[in-house]
Amino acid sequence: MLVWRTWAWGGGELGLLGGGRTAVRQRSGRRALEMVGCGTRPGSGGVGLLRGFPQPGGGRSPRIGDSGVDIQPVYGAQHPPLDPRLTKNFIKERSKVSTVPLKNKKASSFHEFARNTSDAWDIGDDEEEDFSSPAFQTLNSKVALATAAQVLENHSKLRVKPERSQSTTSDVPASYKVIKSSSDAQLSRNSSDSCLRNPLHKQQSLPLRPVIPLVARISDQNASGAPPMTVREKTRLEKFRQLLSSHNTDLDELRKCSWPGVPREVRPVTWRLLSGYLPANTERRKLTLQRKREEYFGFIEQYYDSRNEEHHQDTYRQIHIDIPRTNPLIPLFQQPLVQEIFERILFIWAIRHPASGYVQGINDLVTPFFVVFLSEYVEEDVENFDVTNLSQDMLRSIEADSFWCMSKLLDGIQDNYTFAQPGIQKKVKALEELVSRIDEQVHNHFRRYEVEYLQFAFRWMNNLLMRELPLRCTIRLWDTYQSEPEGFSHFHLYVCAAFLIKWRKEILDEEDFQGLLMLLQNLPTIHWGNEEIGLLLAEAYRLKYMFADAPNHYRR
Repeated sequence: MLVWRTWAWGGGELGLLGGGRTAVRQRSGRRALEMVGCGTRPGSGGVGLLRGFPQPGGGRSPRIGDSGVDIQPVYGAQHPPLDPRLTKNFIKERSKVSTVPLKNKKASSFHEFARNTSDAWDIGDDEEEDFSSPAFQTLNSKVALATAAQVLENHSKLRVKPERSQSTTSDVPASYKVIKSSSDAQLSRNSSDSCLRNPLHKQQSLPLRPVIPLVARISDQNASGAPPMTVREKTRLEKFRQLLSSHNTDLDELRKCSWPGVPREVRPVTWRLLSGYLPANTERRKLTLQRKREEYFGFIEQYYDSRNEEHHQDTYRQIHIDIPRTNPLIPLFQQPLVQEIFERILFIWAIRHPASGYVQGINDLVTPFFVVFLSEYVEEDVENFDVTNLSQDMLRSIEADSFWCMSKLLDGIQDNYTFAQPGIQKKVKALEELVSRIDEQVHNHFRRYEVEYLQFAFRWMNNLLMRELPLRCTIRLWDTYQSEPEGFSHFHLYVCAAFLIKWRKEILDEEDFQGLLMLLQNLPTIHWGNEEIGLLLAEAYRLKYMFADAPNHYRR
């Protein structure tokens, strides 16, 4: 389901797709072209698509291969639609008969970008136009077939490289195999396999997993494979264990200790306590866990079969579509059993919260909880872990705990997902006001090139920066969010402001609308770890200390 959030301009619309992707739509008369830019995760290559769609009035939309459709390489696409060497002669022929002068001036603002973007149908809107004339013959079947063959050959070469890298790690047990990451590696996966939910065969699929890109690495500096713990880290871990084992855990002290990060060994129980899922009294914890887990699976028995009923079909269908898109670079989340767990969690939450229901982006919020609670049973890194090696009771505990902790989180930010998403609108406006006070130069730079904060910050608020940061950084960030009063709803604003100002040099170097938007939607955080997140949180805390209790100070 595609929901447009649009900003009108002279020749079309700029909109946000589900999950924060952007699209540019150009319209003219009864025909239209739509160009969608994908690849919203840091480090992921975007893919450009040109596609037609029906228009009112009986007009037929142009499609790839139609005469008169000018296809150009799109930013972020690994393979352009056409090989320029093959189409060189055709481009020359068209340039001779073209009557529309090309504009060499680089678009510097949104409106200039719109004016400089030519519409394929500007030549006229008459139904009787002769599209077979030489002026429109820019493509033919031979060029298309040759280009397609080259793309298939390139993909086949990419598939061979990961298999070679596996030979050096064949002696590692399949259930705990972790392949060192490479930021240049591409994870090629057949999308139809994810939709058909083929059974996962441990002996076949896991040893042949492609190399995991760096952006997909989940482990932090305290996970296995990292240098030995320092004396300071050992002291912190011991303090956590003392707090957690006391008869009544001091939650204020636990929050104070958790703000700079929670050790991996005690993170699961700490998150349960900080989210309010577990009581502070140790004697009540076991019974509480048992009762809440039974309650969740009672919801499954009572409501999950209703997913096929007419009034729930749309909700379940959207969840079913979004799950395979959740962290596609991490093999853990592409396992059918994990996807089924996510479907149950999201569907039960949606029907128990009819005010908002399921909204695209909520699916991302399950992943940090799932990884943290899975790490309670897995000593090694979990990127490639086969969850079928866990017992049924372990999987049920992970699923129920993930559901309840995600529910606690969403209870504090549910206005982000109700009709018209007023919570996000308010936060984006507050971010604009805050940035105008802390860095007026960046703010004026956006205004000069007509960049609206909603065009890039909507995704930051909707997905809690999960699309901008690697998952390992999100987990560290959430350590602090759960330690802060109203961390997800209030402190997140100052984190976003600090995150934006972090890139002020790169922002000021961009001097056109398109370049700014591309930068803000693909910020280079692929190499980030705990150190960068710590610095980001320190700056966010400074901003909160200055402005949180003095809102009039940053209002103009």
